Amino acid sequence: MAVVISFIIKTFLLRAFYIPSESMQPTLEVDDRIVVNLLAPGVMDIQRGDVVVFEDTRSWWGSPEPQTSSVQEALIFIGLAPDTSSHYVVKRVIGLEGDEVECCDDDGRILVNGEPIDEPYLFPGMEPSTSSFDVTVPEGHVWLLGDNRSASADSRSHADEPDQGAVPEEDIIGRTLSIVWPVDRWGGGGTERDPFDTVPEPQ
Repeated sequence: MAVVISFIIKTFLLRAFYIPSESMQPTLEVDDRIVVNLLAPGVMDIQRGDVVVFEDTRSWWGSPEPQTSSVQEALIFIGLAPDTSSHYVVKRVIGLEGDEVECCDDDGRILVNGEPIDEPYLFPGMEPSTSSFDVTVPEGHVWLLGDNRSASADSRSHADEPDQGAVPEEDIIGRTLSIVWPVDRWGGGGTERDPFDTVPEPQ
């Protein structure tokens, strides 16, 4: 019964992942275990400032998958162990469909629909971006950045391609809900929507 309940939760409600890289520091540290809410997008909307896990269906950020035993694979399948597949990526939503995202204003801040964003979640001392861009997010897509910008291969890496580095919403697995391991890092999943409160809707 416990296995069945775990499988149902993992399939429809919650799913565990681990963080393999430094790209989301300090919000998420290497080897953090996180739980993801599978109801967003879908039942719940994705919003600017959300931290999401998505499947790298175009192999933009993929790398060889770590070796796992048959026991580990079984535990991952039923939801009793975090998914270690390397083709899942975690980033922060900066732009929604129709948004114009550009870098940067005179103070070095990223602008969304012309509104400069103060980003409290950035790695200490980190610039919002050292590369310039000006993109309009396609319909049904989101534009994503890591919090540790110098260590993050994110939407900026593909801003010159037809979809301008945007990721299809259908590739999003869910929104991070909480850090569950290690114990001394128990807490929220890193969503920070307040910095985007004054962003106007796209024209």
